[in-house]
Amino acid sequence: MSNTQHPYSLAFEKDGVVYISGATSIDYETHLPVEGDAEAVDAALNEVERRLQSVGLELRHVVKATYYVVDLRLREHANRQFAERFSDPRPARTVVGVSAAPYGGKCVIEVIAHR
Repeated sequence: MSNTQHPYSLAFEKDGVVYISGATSIDYETHLPVEGDAEAVDAALNEVERRLQSVGLELRHVVKATYYVVDLRLREHANRQFAERFSDPRPARTVVGVSAAPYGGKCVIEVIAHR
């Protein structure tokens, strides 16, 4: 993560429930968007995973994921990603179409996890 200050927590825990703020499909060193649809969706989840690890959790702890995508065709990549990166029982998931994402990204993912 860059030295950019944010007025919110990237990961916040309350009573064993961890809320991970939306991770955008950007290169977090340069803040430039990741090219390619599958690569963009993977980049956002990679950042979610990094944030989970910062509080001692893994993707297996996720109970709910929300994907905000600038093109609903990215849902196909989210489906592939769920099949590859999450094990049964897979978390609940919502995909929402949006008009834009921060830094020109294609996808933002936020999750709720439980210890």
